[in-house]
Amino acid sequence: MDKKTIRDIDVKGKRVLVRCDFNVPIKGEGIIADDTRIQAALPTIKYLMEGGAKVILCSHLGRPKGEVKKEFSLSPVAKRLTELLGVQVKLAEDVTGESAKELSNNMQDGEVILLENVRFDAREEKNEESMSKELANLCDGIYVNDAFGTAHRAHSSTEGVSHFVDASVAGFLMEKEIKFLNGILENPEKPFLAILGGAKVSDKIGVIENLLNKVDEILIGGGMAYTFLKANGAEIGESLCEEDKIEEAKKIMKKAEEAGVKLLLPLDTVVAPTLTVSNEEELDKKEKQKQFFKFLEVSQEKVVPSNQIPSNWQGCDIGPRTIEMFAQELKDKKTILWNGPLGICELEKFSVGTEKIAEAIASVKATSVVGGGDSVAAIKKLGLEDNFTHISTGGGASLELLEGKELPGVACLNNK
Repeated sequence: MDKKTIRDIDVKGKRVLVRCDFNVPIKGEGIIADDTRIQAALPTIKYLMEGGAKVILCSHLGRPKGEVKKEFSLSPVAKRLTELLGVQVKLAEDVTGESAKELSNNMQDGEVILLENVRFDAREEKNEESMSKELANLCDGIYVNDAFGTAHRAHSSTEGVSHFVDASVAGFLMEKEIKFLNGILENPEKPFLAILGGAKVSDKIGVIENLLNKVDEILIGGGMAYTFLKANGAEIGESLCEEDKIEEAKKIMKKAEEAGVKLLLPLDTVVAPTLTVSNEEELDKKEKQKQFFKFLEVSQEKVVPSNQIPSNWQGCDIGPRTIEMFAQELKDKKTILWNGPLGICELEKFSVGTEKIAEAIASVKATSVVGGGDSVAAIKKLGLEDNFTHISTGGGASLELLEGKELPGVACLNNK
């Protein structure tokens, strides 16, 4: 990695501003449902504490859209950090206001404070200079970005602040993410296989195109597979399909063939009947999804060939023959990249394909890198984290990096 990290700077006695990704799921009364992202930030925080820095943490949580909303307060995060670090982590009442200034001005070496949700300030997502300067004024010229999950966003706390400090460097998590994701793109051990899932082809087109001259094989599952299947002339019933991406899918398959890349689509599919909602227009997206899942939970299901899905039925997961074929393809690979679920993982009965493939990858002796929330959730549910080389914390950021794009939150860091 050609960017400076916290190892390259002296932090003793300095106030250091650290952008973390504490966007954790919170249920009920401030209960953190999964503290993975907090745990992932600990090595950087502890290193700075031990180096005698005064550590000022900041992060977003949810989408409060520039307004102060109690349910998006970082208070539960401050409490969890206090438990994990064994020191009191005080929470500022604001982002860059009087409370933040007072706390940051009265810090001792090795102390840690947390600013309130940066997205409570409407200037954050607009990357306004005034907020970036105010954040910079809280520290002594040192900014650390350890929030890989938001590195694809140019916001005040992820990019803007870097222009008003003396040193902008990567934390350990950021360093690790870039090292593994760039590593498999720049110098993968062959044979290299990519498994891509998730709902939409449109989300992955850039990734596929960037991977075509790097991988030996691509396996496609999830909702996006049906657009490719339809492009091949298959009957896909009412399965998810991006009609405007069919031509694109055809081009990708042709490019893969020309590049000598094996591109495999599901042989069979677990299908369920489609739900027709009479008052569909009146329902918002969330309510529609709720009804859809409720219906699928109790609906019958059957396995059919992927190219013969009956009308009024929809594909919900890869079938047993596909699981077997994908698992077989994985066996001799030296590098495996997996991004996106292979079925509707929110429902137990359609998460079989995703879980079986997670187990298959875990059993292969290869460099395995995984990104995407649902894929990662499946690995954790099965307790297989230690069987993967790297599990990425950034959904959108890892996709953009895999597309070959430069991330604003990385580009703004000092070069070595």
